Amino acid sequence: MDTVLPADIAALAARVVAENKAAGRIIAVAESCTGGLVSAAITEVPGSSAVLGYGFVTYSNDAKIKLLGVNEDIIDAFGAVSVGVAWAMAQGALKKSGADIAVAISGVAGPDGGSASKPVGTVVFAVAVKDQNPEEVMGDQKSFGSDKSRADIRAFATLHALELLLPPAL
Repeated sequence: MDTVLPADIAALAARVVAENKAAGRIIAVAESCTGGLVSAAITEVPGSSAVLGYGFVTYSNDAKIKLLGVNEDIIDAFGAVSVGVAWAMAQGALKKSGADIAVAISGVAGPDGGSASKPVGTVVFAVAVKDQNPEEVMGDQKSFGSDKSRADIRAFATLHALELLLPPAL
């Protein structure tokens, strides 16, 4: 067995490692609903230690606050599944790790925990880049569908986060 991961995730993780290594970039990941799957996908690739600096699994709000420095007021105002919290997670991961780029993921993987405004399948992402104006952090919200399984939502979120870690095309 070469990998425990689905082929599409393994292939994209290999691209993330190869392309970031070629670009000389160190990456950090701050994960909530994916529970370390993005970091696991990256570390499945031989040579990943050349690019993955830090992987934070901050599943609870307390972990987001303590490990990444997310302001509790942001969580209280917008909820853990919000672009604002993902933005703060990405900024915290970048600051704590010293990486060149950080991606953050938070969402509702289900089958419980959804609401009318944030149904199951809602996942938010943010990307922070070293020396970039913090106001220019890219935030993104995806709806992967409340009809999807928990595993599907986490896999889709992992793929999207990996895509966000690819260096820009030249």
